[in-house]
Amino acid sequence: METHAPRSAAQPAILRDPAGIRARIQEAAGLSLDRLPMLQLILDRLATACGDALKHRVASTVFYALSGVESGRFGDFLDVHEHNAVAGIFHAPGWDGHILVGLDRDLLYTMVEVLFGADGSEPAVEDERAFSAIELRVAQMVFEQVGKALEAAFGLVSQTAFRLERTETRMEFAVIGRRTNNAVQAKFLFQALSRSGEMFLVIPQALLNPLRPSLAKVLTGESTARDPRWSSQIAAEVQKAEVTLRAVLEERHLTLGEIAGLQVGQVIGLDATPATRIKLEGNDRPLFWARAGQAQGSYVLRIDEVIAQDGKDTKNIQDKDGAHGLAG
Repeated sequence: METHAPRSAAQPAILRDPAGIRARIQEAAGLSLDRLPMLQLILDRLATACGDALKHRVASTVFYALSGVESGRFGDFLDVHEHNAVAGIFHAPGWDGHILVGLDRDLLYTMVEVLFGADGSEPAVEDERAFSAIELRVAQMVFEQVGKALEAAFGLVSQTAFRLERTETRMEFAVIGRRTNNAVQAKFLFQALSRSGEMFLVIPQALLNPLRPSLAKVLTGESTARDPRWSSQIAAEVQKAEVTLRAVLEERHLTLGEIAGLQVGQVIGLDATPATRIKLEGNDRPLFWARAGQAQGSYVLRIDEVIAQDGKDTKNIQDKDGAHGLAG
């Protein structure tokens, strides 16, 4: 009797690669953008950085803002912009892949006018002609700025450069993956000279999948990009606020009966001496310990120590001359 050892069935290569299985499942499932709060923050920062990069180049006010984020098929995103946009293809070496940034016709026409000093009095250009050499050079300049802004914005979750490889005016040649592959598209509104245009960013889902854990985190203490102009304005206005300081030499607690018994001309003795430190208060909060003195015929205070809000002295003022103010 002959016996045959059972043959072991050969496993497909993908089954021997758990990482490959996970990648295919994630690619098929698509991204749930609601579960990626950091992506929204990054895109907001990108919009702010793009606007700031133009402030030093133009005299007119320009405005960038994130207007929407959606997931879908790469080919569907490009078809919408056929014959109406210039695309920049960026290589992200840290991700080992490419992303696409597009500028629609309205944005590019408006950008050229802004850069060359137009005031918006002329009617907007409504021509679907081929882009001129000047317009393509302006597009390249914008793409270079966007590449730097992308690197700074995505630096929150991943360190990679974004290098502009080429520009395309026909979307059929702006290929960074299969048209059926999943991708995420972010749209940005551009406004200047009372006109508007659109910038769009397309990132293949395969590049974002490894970043999911980082993109799913919430950055503590920050929910949106900060506008540096607004922050500066707030700081300037706060510093203009008037604050009344009160210098307290000594405090004495009296009963209501003792206060009722006070007479005009009565002398109240104090335990304070010329060496006694004086407490500076603002809004009934202790701020500094100070020492009294005289300068140019007026009483002055020399700040000696900072008083922490828990009541403990936290810092000696080591400045030789100290800080002076009128005693009140």
